[in-house]
Amino acid sequence: MNIEIVSGSPRKESVTFRLALFLQKLLKEKTPHTINILDVREWNFPTLQEQVYSSIDNTPDEYKPLARRMFGANAFIIVTPEYNGSYTPPMKNLFDHFPKQFHKAFGIATASTGSMGGMRASQQLQLLVGALFGIPSPYMLITPQVDKKFDVEGNLIDESFSNSIHTFVTEFLWLAERVCCVKS
Repeated sequence: MNIEIVSGSPRKESVTFRLALFLQKLLKEKTPHTINILDVREWNFPTLQEQVYSSIDNTPDEYKPLARRMFGANAFIIVTPEYNGSYTPPMKNLFDHFPKQFHKAFGIATASTGSMGGMRASQQLQLLVGALFGIPSPYMLITPQVDKKFDVEGNLIDESFSNSIHTFVTEFLWLAERVCCVKS
């Protein structure tokens, strides 16, 4: 199975990216799956005007590598900070360009340096995943004080957060493996 972790923070020194790094390392260690990070900072999309990309063939050449990853993913984990009660515009723009992710499992992970951990963004992401025709895992990873839980290399420094991570990853994998196997 191919899992793309979508890191939705556009900030150069993103603390949310620490969570994406941690999840990638953990999933690579614990599963046989292919785990990649799709970082929105690496793709300079214009704001969506008219065209969405429904296949690799109808995607402009400069975005074909990204299209291969989006269409080749069996499941996604979205990692985003909270921007004004929602997820980031670059992440939304990414999924606006590649909107229909039929029957793919989605894990939702939010993070902030504050005490709410992106809770409001997680609620908005549930609506987005449904609009993408994806299947959201009901177990979300809400990460308050992310800068105190993970170091800059994506290592867990607050062991008290381990149970939350374990539940999120276990439940996401349960869903993703079943959805992927049923489709195949």
